[in-house]
Amino acid sequence: MLAVINLAVEIMGSPVLRGVTFEVGAGEFVCLVGRNGAGKTTTLKTIMGFRKPVAGRIEFGGRDICGLRPFQIARAGIGFAPEESEVFGELTVEENIALPTWAGAGRAHGGVEEAYRVFPMLERYRKRGGHALSGGERKMVSIARALALSPKLLVLDEPTEGLSSVIVPSILDGIANIRALGQAVFIAESNIHHVPDFIDRLYVIERGEIIFAGKPQDARKDATVARVVQGTVAVAD
Repeated sequence: MLAVINLAVEIMGSPVLRGVTFEVGAGEFVCLVGRNGAGKTTTLKTIMGFRKPVAGRIEFGGRDICGLRPFQIARAGIGFAPEESEVFGELTVEENIALPTWAGAGRAHGGVEEAYRVFPMLERYRKRGGHALSGGERKMVSIARALALSPKLLVLDEPTEGLSSVIVPSILDGIANIRALGQAVFIAESNIHHVPDFIDRLYVIERGEIIFAGKPQDARKDATVARVVQGTVAVAD
């Protein structure tokens, strides 16, 4: 479905991504882990068209999407929830989630109701204003909004970053619900301990390069990964 091949990105002339290669298949759940500044967000923003690579390719459904604008990539079937979890304070939860559908008159939007099934808590908050939401609730709305157009691939940037330990389980439960739907998902995370064991594949990025590809349980035991990923400790066999 998604293939990132030898991707290189520079910011103000400095290399940020160096030959990054990975893939996400249809229905797969894949995670990119790395400490702050390793290149995770740059990778996601490049996939979404907010940054242009200096080399490499990004293919989605067999089509090269490099050079497309963000709205064109979204229309191609990639939903994106950025780390910032911005919501419109003057809109209700219901309106924030439905916002992407307003530009698609005549299209079916089963993803809106699906989003409420993923995060049942939001069902109770449909009429609550965005200004009244907690950080965790804003994160749920951001992810739900990305689901509204029933994307083929859902991309989440650090869905648990900066949240209290009380709300993290609710976010992870919602991600598990997304997984149960068979939705293809690509997540970036800083903390390997927030990566669900049910993911299909884990990539670790450090200084703009992929240094590990495999199962999360193997990454947690890898001494090199443990040294470079923030908040990790190697686990004995």
